[in-house]
Amino acid sequence: MLTTALHTLRTRWVAFTGSFVALSLGVALLAVSGLALAATLDAPERKPERFAAAPVVVRGQDTLRVPTPSGERTEELARPRAVPDTVVARLKRLGTVVEDRSFPVRIRGGGHGPGELVGHPWSTAAFAPYRIDAGRAPRAADEVVVTGGWAAPGEWVRTDRGTLRVVGTVPGRGFEDAVFFTDARAARLAPVGVQVAVDAEVSAVRKAVRDAGRDSAPGSAGVRVLAGDDRRYADADPDRDREALTGLNALFGTAGGVTAFVSVFVVASTFAFAVDRRRREFGLLRTAGATPGQLRRTVLAEALGVGVLASAAGCVLGAYAAPRLAALVVEEGLAPAWFTIGDHIWPYHAAFWAGLVVALSGATAAAWRAGRTGPVEALREASVDTRAMTRGRWVCGAGLLLTALVTLVLALADDPGDLLHRKTYVSRPMPLIAAAALLAPVVVRPTARLLTWLPTRLPGATGLLARENTVAGVRRTAAVAAPVLVTVALTGSLLGAVATLNGAKAAEVRERTAAAFVVTAPSGAGFDAATVARLRAVPGAELSPTSSGAVYVLEDGVALIRSDARAVAAPERLTATTRLPLAAGKVSDLGDDSIIVNEEWEEHTVGRRVRVWLGDGTLKTLRIAAVMHTGTGDNGVYVTAANAAGAPVDRVDVALADGADADTVAAGLRGAVASVGGRVSSGDEWAEAALPESGGITRTGLFLVLGIALLYTGISVVNTMLTATSDRVRDLTVLRLTGATDAQVLRLLAAESLTVSAVGTLLGLLVAGLNLAGMGAALHLLAVPATPVVPWAAVATTAGTCAALTVAASLTSATLLVRRRAVVRE
Repeated sequence: MLTTALHTLRTRWVAFTGSFVALSLGVALLAVSGLALAATLDAPERKPERFAAAPVVVRGQDTLRVPTPSGERTEELARPRAVPDTVVARLKRLGTVVEDRSFPVRIRGGGHGPGELVGHPWSTAAFAPYRIDAGRAPRAADEVVVTGGWAAPGEWVRTDRGTLRVVGTVPGRGFEDAVFFTDARAARLAPVGVQVAVDAEVSAVRKAVRDAGRDSAPGSAGVRVLAGDDRRYADADPDRDREALTGLNALFGTAGGVTAFVSVFVVASTFAFAVDRRRREFGLLRTAGATPGQLRRTVLAEALGVGVLASAAGCVLGAYAAPRLAALVVEEGLAPAWFTIGDHIWPYHAAFWAGLVVALSGATAAAWRAGRTGPVEALREASVDTRAMTRGRWVCGAGLLLTALVTLVLALADDPGDLLHRKTYVSRPMPLIAAAALLAPVVVRPTARLLTWLPTRLPGATGLLARENTVAGVRRTAAVAAPVLVTVALTGSLLGAVATLNGAKAAEVRERTAAAFVVTAPSGAGFDAATVARLRAVPGAELSPTSSGAVYVLEDGVALIRSDARAVAAPERLTATTRLPLAAGKVSDLGDDSIIVNEEWEEHTVGRRVRVWLGDGTLKTLRIAAVMHTGTGDNGVYVTAANAAGAPVDRVDVALADGADADTVAAGLRGAVASVGGRVSSGDEWAEAALPESGGITRTGLFLVLGIALLYTGISVVNTMLTATSDRVRDLTVLRLTGATDAQVLRLLAAESLTVSAVGTLLGLLVAGLNLAGMGAALHLLAVPATPVVPWAAVATTAGTCAALTVAASLTSATLLVRRRAVVRE
């Protein structure tokens, strides 16, 4: 049988080309994913940046630590604490202590320069180290030194911190665009600093901090001494590499999973169609004495041969593509600058053997079907498929369909919010797609008749012949429609899920916003008391100032959960500017000893008390005043300003007093915040600006998945159409003998191809509709005012591309055949 398999591969290489290409690309992508994962496991520790030359950095408490029966649980504090004065006093006895401060600076008036600047006191510049290459250090309150070459000494720059005179420049170091003020001016702009640099021995600094803790100095608990590579924790966002690599792993993991799924799909479809076309051949082998087991081993040997060659080619392709892909993700900002592919071997082994497993898995069902071929098949001449659905196909298709529906119902009943998570809406369509592909032969005939109802009533026989050829070759139709189904279903499901979720979040924002105007502080900053007072003084404006923060709660005794919080300065005015989606309780009951939570909390009964930690780690017990619906997960919690842990006001919702003129109030608000860079928007404008956007990793991942699906669709469609059309030489010859012209034959094949592609598109839309209906039901249960969104433009583009590929493959193969002399061989 091995010899027979090798001869078959040599003589029928066209039929196996699709499987070979699909497996090669799949193995290549698996190899690239494995190499990328291996590279992330060897990630170097990030070195200190701003404090690379500082002997020691002492940082105030920035981590909440809660002991539980299962060990200590930690969360990063939303409002890190400053180093206590008592600790600073001890450190000053050891050496020079420099307080660090960081705050955003923005250029105003359309001036040139970086979009995001960060301000620091000049005394911290030496710790990077920064060295002046032009000009001098700042001496007056309006003097600054800047990094990079975007401004020269002597220039004046308008910023939200006032008009500043550049008196010096330092070379940029790549990790920030900094503006250095005098220490006194920086202290006024950012009164609270969370860390200090100490020029002293590390051991002496550690002892001083320990002594402060042992003496129970106020606020000394949680103070950290950072030395060596640990000084990177004093930099802004020290975990950004880890977060980027986590997103990168998710990207390549998703791509690898989809690749494996679609590869098995393509290989199974190709081998199933090839076995069906070879029924007479297998019947002759049975007549000659071959056993069912020998036929099965023949098909599996063919799959093994294709798998070995394709896996080897895929590994070579992966080795070539991996470094280039790594450079691309670095260029796009999806990975750190140091990210490169190493010299690991195990990803190649994993990809090679995975390719063999995929090849054999995809051919197993076809091999079993080949073994059931009887000797009488050698005499079969009919072109009509009589039994397209086997028992195994019924069982697998019905099982997958039932599994998909049951798990959807269970998710809706137990945790509808889980259906809104990215991992869920990416993976959930797979079982339903597989079920639809397996059960496709059941609906091919009625769907094709429905789609060709109008063409069959038009003059000419093209529509009638296209319909009859489509419904007669059910297996051929299903084999071509299946990859179209996969691509359309993935496009509709994934892009539709993202659009639906974004629409739901936007609907929540619009539903909650009742303010006439919303005044927002520059990103990363807040309004001081004087600015809030100027806003309050605007005639006709009723203000509801709020600040952003977080609270933490321990659930089930072991899980420390962070919830975003909005701290309200005036609870009695909240209802005039915000419509909270309440499920129970009243907003008016919110006070300094209470909290408004959402249904996602373990304890969400009005009147009960819960233990929470505020944004700075302070432990409090608060009464639940009201409970909001869970929504899409962004409702968070509400507390009063007394529980804001010192967070500055960063948003002011404004309602109009009776009789107030909107334009006059808007002008007054703009004048009040002009000096600090605040922005005044109408309620609708703010809601529009607050609409969510998918992150770079999410967008890239979705387009990568859809790109893989479309590529495999092209491979499968071209391979199947080339094989199917070449097997129809006799049909096309008969048409020529009955008087059909070349153009008529080609039009017929184009009509058949469009019909088959339309069948796949319709089934794909059905699958996408079911997936989006599940998400819509989840949103309804979560009390979100939104409806599912079908990405019609993307679906139409995908369907059109699939139809073009199908028609092109069919006509390319047929053009050569119809030009041959019409001779019917008996």
